[in-house]
Amino acid sequence: MLAIYGGSSPLQTKILIPSGAVVGEASEENNFLDIISPAFEFARGNALPLGATIQRGGINFSVFSERAAGVTLVLYRVGVQDPVVEFPLDPRVNRSGNIWHAFVGGIDPGIQYGYRMRGSPSTADPINHFDPGVVLLDPYARGCVRAPQPASDSSPPQFLRRSVIVDTQFDWDHDQPLDHPWADSILYELHVRAFTKHANSGVNSPGTFAGLSQKIPYLKDLGVTAVELMPVTEFDELDNPRTDPTTQRRLVNFWGYHPLSFFAPHLPYGSDQSPEGTLREMKEMVAAFHSSEIEVILDVVFNHTGEGGTDHATSSFRGMDNSVYYLVDPATGEYMDYSGCGNTLNCNHPVVRDFVLDCLRYWVTELHIDGFRFDLASILGRGKNGEVLANPPLIERIAADPILARTKLIAEAWDARGLYQVGSFPEGKRWAEWNGRFRDDVRKFLIGEPGVVPALATRLTGSADLYQSGGRAPYHSINFVTCHDGFTLADLVSYNQKHNEANGEGNRDGASDNNSWNCGHEGPTEQDEITTLRIRQIKNAATLLLLSHGVPMLLAGDEMGRTQGGNNNLYCHDTEVSWIDWALVHKNASLLLFFRRLIAFRKSHRALRRNSFVGDGNSSSIEMVWHGTRLFHPDWCPDSRSLALHLSESEDGIAQDHIYLISNAYWESLSFELPRIGDWHWARVIDTSAATPHDMVAAGDESRLECQDRYTVQPRSTVVLLGKMADAPRRS
Repeated sequence: MLAIYGGSSPLQTKILIPSGAVVGEASEENNFLDIISPAFEFARGNALPLGATIQRGGINFSVFSERAAGVTLVLYRVGVQDPVVEFPLDPRVNRSGNIWHAFVGGIDPGIQYGYRMRGSPSTADPINHFDPGVVLLDPYARGCVRAPQPASDSSPPQFLRRSVIVDTQFDWDHDQPLDHPWADSILYELHVRAFTKHANSGVNSPGTFAGLSQKIPYLKDLGVTAVELMPVTEFDELDNPRTDPTTQRRLVNFWGYHPLSFFAPHLPYGSDQSPEGTLREMKEMVAAFHSSEIEVILDVVFNHTGEGGTDHATSSFRGMDNSVYYLVDPATGEYMDYSGCGNTLNCNHPVVRDFVLDCLRYWVTELHIDGFRFDLASILGRGKNGEVLANPPLIERIAADPILARTKLIAEAWDARGLYQVGSFPEGKRWAEWNGRFRDDVRKFLIGEPGVVPALATRLTGSADLYQSGGRAPYHSINFVTCHDGFTLADLVSYNQKHNEANGEGNRDGASDNNSWNCGHEGPTEQDEITTLRIRQIKNAATLLLLSHGVPMLLAGDEMGRTQGGNNNLYCHDTEVSWIDWALVHKNASLLLFFRRLIAFRKSHRALRRNSFVGDGNSSSIEMVWHGTRLFHPDWCPDSRSLALHLSESEDGIAQDHIYLISNAYWESLSFELPRIGDWHWARVIDTSAATPHDMVAAGDESRLECQDRYTVQPRSTVVLLGKMADAPRRS
């Protein structure tokens, strides 16, 4: 043991630290004695739980490495470059199986830390990347900060990080995840920074969790039931080496799909950008959403990490146990890349499975998160050689985990190597899926592509071809027309091709097949005829989306006509082109009103929110009858571009609701026969060819059609009629 004396007299304080420990040279800013109390001790500690755990009197540290020959715990003072002390862990004392652990008494939360991993000659092969010169992030760290850069270093800042011990205490009062029924859900995908970063956002802390909290009244008024937040865990904004070829501005990683830490919120999303402050602010945001009955769903990335390929810097997993955490070729050490990002997590290794489960449980128990959307979720079903597993252990464990039992699970059911599992994702009863086929079929119909009508009919009624088998339900389909990855709705009707030149990749990035149509002119125009048609097409898309069975998902800003200038891959721009322009709320007020009324209409009609393909198991029943321009003659032929659907709900044999949806993607008007509905009459709710406020009327303002036998639908328009009967009760 080594004795260190402190205080005004060498005899006042005597601190014993283990042999082999390295204490940094004492200075005014970096003194070991300043971070500990006289109760300091260095003890064996416990193997579980993994990570840094606050215990009575100190901190327990625990980290996994199967192949490391030696592990050193490194402690730092806040804001100081050099370590204050390093503790080598004794494998005879501080190791249980493949878990290295120690208890350090007399230190408090706020300490920064990391690990050095040392290999042995037997592990000096292409697979392992042990380097004791690199201090690694703790995979289980609840917080992390940027490491201070050397004063003499003039190179661009690197993504060096330090783990931080964070006090996670928070008074949740009686808050709990909301558990909204799937069938009643309306999702809204947004980027935390982009949503309020614009100068006209009107919030006190733009681009942060606190700023987002201030926009809750807007989202409540819009009518959505859940926000789906793009990645919020720590990532490196500066890992993009490209520049905008026109402005020479350095491009960034704006979206955050390269996680460095899976437990720690991204510091710039906090107002004070401290680990504890950011975590507390995120919790306050979740609580505020819950108080407004809006759920919070996180987009999580468990398919790869921000360490990238072997040409990228090591920050954590690669330096701890490369072949455990990643899919690697055992002969060459090359990464198997199913993510398109340089590496692929070895998701079905038992240690990695536990890591993913621990992470999800943390977000649910500590931050009351309501659900998760899993990026490139098909990778979660691959084995150690990249093979597709019939019964993937990780997907099964997530589905059956008792902590996650009421948590919403959403799969992006494909990966970057062509595996496409929409409709066939494992453990399907537990998982909903982003329905890419819904997006494609609706887009093709709207641009007038022939032969799409039968597929569209299937999508509008819940995609039974994908989800009915195996007892799945319409709500397993997350329906969307646009998302962060692609055109906005305004750009979908304004551009025939992507315009990604500013991304610095020669316009090669982003999807090339967008099923878009510019309505007669590429990009902005002052031609009234084209502008009117574009607005109509946006309303057509919104109506088909929000009146379809399944769970609709909106892209933030679509309701106010947001544009990205034709760029369909804005992952690298932290500029106004990515930020929500809140002036559009007033500029496109009539479009926003249309969306609000459309959402309210969906919420007020149970016939639009089926729980099952075969009935909801109660006295209520929903009947669907397809028609064409002639009643009972739906036009399924290849050159058809229109369809009509009569939805009716009854309870105990008594009619409760009638909705008639007609969509005409043809370039000429069509006259549709209307079905008889007994003592009821048809009233118009929506006609996308009409000008505001007649495009969609408010509930209760529907006017009876003069002609109850026919309705002429204008070119490229959608019409919704509602059955009305005086004093007829209707349940929502």
